[in-house]
Amino acid sequence: MRQVVVLGAGLAGLLAAAALARPGRTVTLVERDDLPDTPGPRRGVPQSPQPHVFLHRGVQAVEELLPGTRADLVAAGAVVIDTGDLAWLASAGWAARVRQLDILSVTRPVFEHVVRQHVRTLPGVVLRTGVRVDGLAHAPVGGPDSHAWDVEVADGDPLPADLVVDATGRSSRLPSWLEHLGVSPARTDTLDARVGYSSWVVDLPHDRVGVPGIVVQTQPGGTGGIAVPVEGDRWIVGAVGAGDQRPPRDPDALLAFLDTLPDPAIAELAGAGRAVSDVAVHRQTGNQRHRYDLLPDWPDGLLVVGDALCAFNPVYGQGVTVAALEALALRTADRRRTLTRPGGAHALVRRLRRLTDLPWDIATGVDRDFVPSARRASPARRAMGRWIGEVNRLGAHGDTRAQLALGRLYHLVASPLTLLHPALVVRVVRARRRGYGPPVPRPQILVPTPTPDPA
Repeated sequence: MRQVVVLGAGLAGLLAAAALARPGRTVTLVERDDLPDTPGPRRGVPQSPQPHVFLHRGVQAVEELLPGTRADLVAAGAVVIDTGDLAWLASAGWAARVRQLDILSVTRPVFEHVVRQHVRTLPGVVLRTGVRVDGLAHAPVGGPDSHAWDVEVADGDPLPADLVVDATGRSSRLPSWLEHLGVSPARTDTLDARVGYSSWVVDLPHDRVGVPGIVVQTQPGGTGGIAVPVEGDRWIVGAVGAGDQRPPRDPDALLAFLDTLPDPAIAELAGAGRAVSDVAVHRQTGNQRHRYDLLPDWPDGLLVVGDALCAFNPVYGQGVTVAALEALALRTADRRRTLTRPGGAHALVRRLRRLTDLPWDIATGVDRDFVPSARRASPARRAMGRWIGEVNRLGAHGDTRAQLALGRLYHLVASPLTLLHPALVVRVVRARRRGYGPPVPRPQILVPTPTPDPA
């Protein structure tokens, strides 16, 4: 492969370009938006103002692809948080505090900007912005300079490509492009719980807060919220609700909404600070997965990654991690030279679909409870859901082993089977027989302001 074209220069596209960049090859990133020279929001990432935490496995994968990225993110103000220290309230109560894997909390524009700067230094990478892609066409075959695809762009000549990677996100037009090429239509699995988010930025010194972050987990029929620190002694405070309980746009109404959560911890934090932004609302949160892996006539030289393949409800923070793991799988396939073989691209599409299985089950497993008309989960998945509830209850009564197991699942570094470890099973059975003990106490949210010395 001499010519690679990646459609979309969001995080999924940037990481795919990082996976494929090598000397002697041109990787052209084509982006519809005009990208800013400094961190800032853009139209193609409507969820940009919402809270973002980047899971341990995702940051680890980004670092494998682009060494030095983590250090640059921290230098840009990203806050490192041990997830075991978060004030996390689930239906069973507050989670036990125990050392776990860490995450990075930083605004989405800063994360994307740092990754983009790293990718632009890679050999052969070309970034073209403000370019709209209109479609794909099979290129004429023959001659030493022949290639598989012509990427049709508005106001310009087609871009030749031996491999095309679609990373255009939820708005991907690949289904219609495939139909135009005569490819069989793919089944699309969807589950939309009509979840909505409202958030704004609060100026509050980090040392005024007694916890590194707060999560009030959303329950079926209820609401939730999150408060996480970001660069510059600021916090992003967000509220979450489904259906008719989606949070409002008005700042005063949003603060009142936070007061109605199962615990007023987030309202307490927000009230101690000063709002420095308008309320940002995001409601494009449905889970959607295109089953391109099932197509019998998938074209060679074509791949799809990120939300264009599988989009999750963003509240679970899985999208960037999945995109980074997909990029690692793409790099492995490229190094093994399997992408250029007949059927090689489709084999990787099937592999990428398998990478989405666990996060898809996590996101839809929770969201299904918000949708009365949704098809019921299988008996095995319902049983696993009840078991996760038991492990959560154990953690809310001080069992650190339960919290460690749940944390590894949250970070996508372990499968749900780790929750069936014999030692954990014994603890759950013993707690059900003898009692769970006292619950984890509510953490102190704000640090008391020192009293001035009268002298």
